[in-house]
Amino acid sequence: MDIRFDGRVAIVTGSGVGLGRSHALGLAARGAKVVINDLGVSTDGEGRSSDAAAAVVDEIRAAGGEAIAHGADVSNEAEVADMVEQTMKEWGRVDILVNNAGILRDKTFAKMTMADFRKVVDVHLMGTATCTHAVWQIMRDQKYGRIVLTSSASGLYGNFGQSNYGAAKAAMMGLMNVLHLEGGRDNIRVNTLAPTAATRMTESLMPPEALELLQPETITPGLLYLVSENAPSRVILGAGAGCFAATRVYETEGVMLEGGSNTPEGVAAVFDEILNPEGQKELTDAFQQTRKYAKKAADTKGLTLPWGD
Repeated sequence: MDIRFDGRVAIVTGSGVGLGRSHALGLAARGAKVVINDLGVSTDGEGRSSDAAAAVVDEIRAAGGEAIAHGADVSNEAEVADMVEQTMKEWGRVDILVNNAGILRDKTFAKMTMADFRKVVDVHLMGTATCTHAVWQIMRDQKYGRIVLTSSASGLYGNFGQSNYGAAKAAMMGLMNVLHLEGGRDNIRVNTLAPTAATRMTESLMPPEALELLQPETITPGLLYLVSENAPSRVILGAGAGCFAATRVYETEGVMLEGGSNTPEGVAAVFDEILNPEGQKELTDAFQQTRKYAKKAADTKGLTLPWGD
């Protein structure tokens, strides 16, 4: 079955260039009405221009689609509220939110100012939360919503010189996990895209041969699936160069220490066993971990807990 977005309304942040532009064009080509949000700043967040967003709107309209532009700063609640209000006036609903806007201010942590740390977190994390919060009640009332957060391997695995960016991008996993649980009853599905692409933000970091392979258009098909009618929820989808993979967090079976063995020395003595991946599992909520630990301790002491396994 073809994946289509006829009748759906999508907001794509940071969609004047790069990945956001590719996502917006992909949605429009499959029938979505699209809000092109772009502040028009440089890669480090300086300046402001509406030219890039207007150009994408023109491109979509020239192809027969529907689009409007809005230059909201995603970290500014009032501007985001106005963007959502204009979207509702234009089309009466918001079905899809793609949180893509971002900036870079790379330096080692020792050399980074806290102002630069805070600015990157404000745009990536607070910008994502602000835009998501602005459409959340609309989606709850509609009993339909598809939201994608944008993470990065820099946050999931680490990258030298990107403590601010990495911290913000790692936070997407936690935000997704909670929103997945809270949005499920209202058919709001929340996923995370972790792309690696040739964009303004990466062009100086990779050789031309790699950049040629890592075009944004190779990633957008994954994004389109994550916001489709039959999308999954609570998935971190790695994407780049036409390759797609799922990132998951597992917890090892672990070790129970009690009495005199529950000391720092005791932990050190069994640390290899703690790290042993055999029997590791993916946990789906925080209390599942609590139940696991309590049951392990109860079993050791011969006790039965009321919640069972």
